Amino acid sequence: MEIDFGFIMSNRLSGVYLITDTSRQQRFSHRELAEQAQRAGVPVVQYRNKETGGRRALADIRGIADSLAGTGTSLIVNDRADYVLAGKADGVHLGQDDLPIKTARSLLGEARIIGGSSSTVEEARLVEQQGADYVALGHIFESQTKKKDYPPRGLEMLREVCSALSIPVVAIGGITLDNAPEVIGAGADMIAVSSAICMARDPYQKARAFMGLF
Repeated sequence: MEIDFGFIMSNRLSGVYLITDTSRQQRFSHRELAEQAQRAGVPVVQYRNKETGGRRALADIRGIADSLAGTGTSLIVNDRADYVLAGKADGVHLGQDDLPIKTARSLLGEARIIGGSSSTVEEARLVEQQGADYVALGHIFESQTKKKDYPPRGLEMLREVCSALSIPVVAIGGITLDNAPEVIGAGADMIAVSSAICMARDPYQKARAFMGLF
């Protein structure tokens, strides 16, 4: 029987997409944030750690992968496809200057999730054409987590990208509980959230509140 990986991926990629952050807060580790998100029903957690690499990062990834195994929450690693295999994660997110999506697919196979970043409609289309499972568009609003040298893309571009693509679209950048309903209404399959959850007094409750929007 042929497995429809596209159907499986589209059903996994809906809801809140948490990006863990320990650079702006140190109360919770990457693993603790991932575990709280999982308990809140968050379907995807991205491990993003620009401060640490090598063995420590792999130990983080393996620990999170063990915690999330069998829960229905997928673990995505930012940038590093090699860490996905070594850390037993579920997939990788690639920026415009990272490993080509087709190369990552050859390395990881069809069953793992591959996402790509975009900031224009043209880039989003290219990410889809290269075989990604989802495309992230941003930044939608001004972001506290990651400063960009171009203006926010806004809801109108989000609508255009959602209409143009057949793969799930993850909206990223400056998303809060207040503006998230507009983002979802514009067609986003997922909303990527970092600061709003990681820096909350109670990340679990904040993640639940975001999940309640879907």
